[in-house]
Amino acid sequence: MTKTISTLFLFLVISLNVFPASFLKSKKDTIIETFNKNFVYHTLKAQAPIKIDGIIDEPDWQAAQKATDFFLVLPIDTGKAVQPSEVMLTYDDKALYVAIVFYDTVPGKRIAESFRRDFIFGNNDNFLAFFDTFLDQTNGFSFGVSASGAMWDGLMHDGAGSNLDWDCKMESKIKHHPDRWTAELRIPFKSLRYPAGSQRWNANFSRLDLKTNEKSSWAPVPRQFPTASLAYAGVLKFDEPLPRPRLNLSVIPYLFGSYSKNFEETADAGYRKDFGFDAKVGLSSSLNLDLTYNPDFAQVEVDQQQMNVDRFELFYPEKRQFFLENSDLFSGFGYNTVTPFFSRRIGLDAPVLGGARLSGKIGNDWRVGFMNMTTEKTVEHLSRNFSVLSVQKKVFARSNFGLILVNKEYLNQPADSGQFNRVAGFDYNLASKNNFWNGKLFYHRSFQPGNPDKQYAQGAMLSYNRKNIQIELSQTSVGENYLAEAGFVRRNGYNFLGPEIAWIFVPNKRVIAHGPFLESENFYDSGYHKIDHENTLGYQVQFRNNARLLAGAQDFFVKLLKDFDPSHASQQVLPAGSEYRWQHLFMQFYSDNRKNLTWEAKAMKGGFYSGHGNYLEGRVSYRYQPYANLSVNFTYTDIALPAPFERQQFWLVGPKLDLTFTDKIFLSTFVQYNEQVDNMNLNMRFQWRYQPVSDLFVVYTDNYLPGAWTPRNRALVLKLTYWLN
Repeated sequence: MTKTISTLFLFLVISLNVFPASFLKSKKDTIIETFNKNFVYHTLKAQAPIKIDGIIDEPDWQAAQKATDFFLVLPIDTGKAVQPSEVMLTYDDKALYVAIVFYDTVPGKRIAESFRRDFIFGNNDNFLAFFDTFLDQTNGFSFGVSASGAMWDGLMHDGAGSNLDWDCKMESKIKHHPDRWTAELRIPFKSLRYPAGSQRWNANFSRLDLKTNEKSSWAPVPRQFPTASLAYAGVLKFDEPLPRPRLNLSVIPYLFGSYSKNFEETADAGYRKDFGFDAKVGLSSSLNLDLTYNPDFAQVEVDQQQMNVDRFELFYPEKRQFFLENSDLFSGFGYNTVTPFFSRRIGLDAPVLGGARLSGKIGNDWRVGFMNMTTEKTVEHLSRNFSVLSVQKKVFARSNFGLILVNKEYLNQPADSGQFNRVAGFDYNLASKNNFWNGKLFYHRSFQPGNPDKQYAQGAMLSYNRKNIQIELSQTSVGENYLAEAGFVRRNGYNFLGPEIAWIFVPNKRVIAHGPFLESENFYDSGYHKIDHENTLGYQVQFRNNARLLAGAQDFFVKLLKDFDPSHASQQVLPAGSEYRWQHLFMQFYSDNRKNLTWEAKAMKGGFYSGHGNYLEGRVSYRYQPYANLSVNFTYTDIALPAPFERQQFWLVGPKLDLTFTDKIFLSTFVQYNEQVDNMNLNMRFQWRYQPVSDLFVVYTDNYLPGAWTPRNRALVLKLTYWLN
């Protein structure tokens, strides 16, 4: 406990020293400006209609200010981009318009892997715009377009991250010319949230030019940060106040039908047809109410499976759209290894009956989130209700503190059974004005029947990030009885201390960055006796052609607290109380992603508990841009432990074919052959976007038993959605 208190005290002392005293004044005394406040773009209101055709010929574009002379961010952040860029903005009473002219005289084909919306940033020549509409340098919107015409729209959070599962009815069109490519974007104001009477936003514009291997931005950004960093946005001024936000009401009804058959049971095939809807109500310019009834998530992309040789649960990210807007208000508490709310706990073991989510801003400094979801009763589970309430308050330049309450309640449970689980918590998130310092401090407590002792989860993290050095110190303590049934808690009953440091040289030649790194993860029991450690010493090299190489050695120590089978597939176990120490070497390589044929691999060889292990993981991809992407993910695990264990060798192979016929018609096929769980899964997903944000989905899923190749279960789903806005 003494070490924990000392860590917290150190965190608070540094936090106070990071912020000048002027930041402690009230908002009436000082206005916190963006770091690049001298980069100002003046936006004129359009005098005539703008046609979205990719041709920059309207008079309003000729009159518009041009954002030019983009600063290099990568491979180095000194100097200007080789190829000129121009960005122009205008607006009318209904929408914001963006036009770009990206000059391109370097020989070779422009790189654009597909037509798929929300493209992979590093695999496409692209333009992105970032808008901080509430001037909080933390939350905002990102929009963009790739050289193939694929659109990008996302909600920004945590100062730089973008949630791309959010969609709006933006429009875009591109045109290719021998010496340049141009684009026009139309972003409806009804899709945005901003203060009434707004006349100033923060904004930045980014270009990724893969042929020259340069990333650049209008307002300069240090190379260690993404161009999306709102701390380094410039200023966007409108010549008139923006139109008053109107009531934003949209309804997305959907019809779906399905066929399913479980061949491992004697039940007949099941047929289901039903309907549901999602609705969004803009209660104010910054506060939204989302409603869902009878949601079906069959169209969500299937998870990429992982080989599990660890003692703890694997983490799979949330992909369901309803849970993703403003998701940081709910899932941003704690760490991803110990968080009080994890939305994937809802609806994976029982259908969701319905729910509501209220999220957004109240004023400039407060954000609120409330979610209430109910699942149906099944043979295995009673109906359950999940409720989450969070409140977040901005402090200083870009920091905030938040409170969260999570309640999981069983409905219609027997009298006096007392089945419930609750968590209350506090988080403080540190972010300095220049983004060099970041940190977190949290304390959470669970409540359950009987309320035993040691129901706490507490942590602190502080990082310092400069061009040549990156340092991080993190600490966590989780009580033995901490229980967050609606959250994700990888393990209980430990204290953790993890320092990390990396030194980076930037020589600006064929190698653009290289340097050593050291990471140490140390776990202790309640008496601070060590139960685990993982120490890593390595070296990383980043080449000018985008290839990367990492290599090093790792040292492990484990004291087992429970019996454990590392293969998860044998009848033998390593006994609780036994201790093991081993070392292995590792190497990772990522090829030049600008090529049509790309690959990456990670190999490890050395000890493994009381024996030896070899591990190989990788991906090989080929693209025929922009229509087809064929990739194969693979993992090979070889575990050799002394008798009575038998040698275990597992393959996990996942070929995937992604076809984008147009920017509206997509077909993906994903096969995953997993020897560890003795299963082969086939998932095919067809999507036709026949209207903006309105889709027809056809999804086919099949599972087989390898060897005999007999079917285990099968399903076919058809879903039709339409956005009424």
